[in-house]
Amino acid sequence: GFDNIPRTLMNGASTTQGGFNEEQMAERTIGSVCRSAGYDEVITYSFYSPSVFDMIRLPADSPLRTAVTILNPLGEDTSNMRTTLLPSMLEVLVRNYNLRNKNVKLYEIGKTYFARADGLADEPKTLCMGAFGSDMDFYRMKGTIEALLNELRIFGAEFSAVRDNPSYHPGRCAEVMVGGVRLGVFGQVHPKVAENYGMSEPMYAAELGFDATYGARAPQAVYVPLPRFPAVTRDIALVCSDTITVGELSDCIKKSGGKYLESCEVFDVYKGAPIPADKKSVAFSLCLRADDQTLTDDHANEAISDILNALQDMFGAIIR
Repeated sequence: GFDNIPRTLMNGASTTQGGFNEEQMAERTIGSVCRSAGYDEVITYSFYSPSVFDMIRLPADSPLRTAVTILNPLGEDTSNMRTTLLPSMLEVLVRNYNLRNKNVKLYEIGKTYFARADGLADEPKTLCMGAFGSDMDFYRMKGTIEALLNELRIFGAEFSAVRDNPSYHPGRCAEVMVGGVRLGVFGQVHPKVAENYGMSEPMYAAELGFDATYGARAPQAVYVPLPRFPAVTRDIALVCSDTITVGELSDCIKKSGGKYLESCEVFDVYKGAPIPADKKSVAFSLCLRADDQTLTDDHANEAISDILNALQDMFGAIIR
């Protein structure tokens, strides 16, 4: 007789339409971008052995070593709540390598746990990505992160080299900054860390804080009309010190390009004769456009001149 009971709302209760909130939608967007880039999702345990801190070469005074200890662990290998997802990700990568999987890309969005004075723990989420294989390198990892930031409407990201993170290769590691806020770090796993895990192939990883990444999003997208006036493109090739990063040159160009500079893209980096041994050549394609008029050669030349002067003053870079 249940079918004879009339359908009514609960007394004294208000109903709401189900759906995802903004934070949940952002998490789903991150997962969608990772999967579209070929990454498979994994879910690892939230606890591990304290010995993993030595395996990823954390300094003795690192705050990541201050982990929440489980009172009744199943064993030593599961006695600490994780403060970083990197050890778990490396374990899964190595397991896949031992099973003869040649090209592996994985990601996980999971909580980390940091002890508080009141005995409880803060539980921030982290996006961790890991990969190895013949089609994987530092720049492919960087490209995936750029696609992720773009999809989340995070603009103005800056990538700067990091040489003092013991878990990553000192020459192939960078941190992601937006508006002075650090989102995370990515790069090639340090060879000694890979050796600690019994891995002979280069591994690449990224760790991005979810809260910082979510907070860096721009407001809802605003659509603007297509440009009415044609663009002017100019290519410049610069000779500079080999210690100067392409990102530093690109940032200088964008800051000094003025209102007409629409985009700046690097398309060539060259080392070798006739370039001196301690220098390199970096070529950029610049796109200039005005919203209210067709740019003349004088306008374009003035903008290019300002850019070249700024590059020479800041880095000693000259036209090749």
